[in-house]
Amino acid sequence: MKKRVNENVEAMGAPDRRVFVAGSAGATGRVLVPAAARLGLPVVPQVRPARAGPGLDPAAVVVELADAPRLLQALRGCTTVVQLIGTMRSRFANGDTYETSDIGTTAQLIAAARPAGVDHFILLSSVGAGRPVGAYLKAKARAEALVRDSGIPWTIFRPSSLEGGERKAPPGMKRLTRLLGLESLQPIALDELVAAMLQSAADRAPLQAVLEGASLWEQVARARRP
Repeated sequence: MKKRVNENVEAMGAPDRRVFVAGSAGATGRVLVPAAARLGLPVVPQVRPARAGPGLDPAAVVVELADAPRLLQALRGCTTVVQLIGTMRSRFANGDTYETSDIGTTAQLIAAARPAGVDHFILLSSVGAGRPVGAYLKAKARAEALVRDSGIPWTIFRPSSLEGGERKAPPGMKRLTRLLGLESLQPIALDELVAAMLQSAADRAPLQAVLEGASLWEQVARARRP
């Protein structure tokens, strides 16, 4: 029987999963990494050299994803990649683009994950990527296609608006989507999303699955169960 990630470390025993977190310094990563530590799930947070500094997590690896040899070394011994990296148009002035941040980093991770022996790739995508309209969703769809074609078993998460930390859903969106029964558009709390992703990483399941709407909320409920 699969162990729940909300069991304590003693009950879990010696976990056989180790999760490489790409984008650990971002808004979602800053919630996911400490949550994994509380659950006893070993993680290797990836940090870019420009963001490394005092107080760096001892388990972190400082590496640019473009540094293929170093990235391959960092992935050795990891069973799972959680890809959280993405950008927004507001960051374009800093040199980020959808091509480099959403698509390029996913391609770099896949290229290193295969020879490293990674057996599960979890991608944080977005609701609407299945029928993409606009540059943002088209980039998410291209990243998803890379993951699907990677040859590595995968799980794709497509949440709607995120709530918590720096993220806020549009006012009234939660109430409106519930009234209209629009599950796929309901805002999701960051801690709920993170718990669902960690559950997937610990269970290595569901595989070859896109979690959006009802299936995403089922995964959230699964993570809540004792």
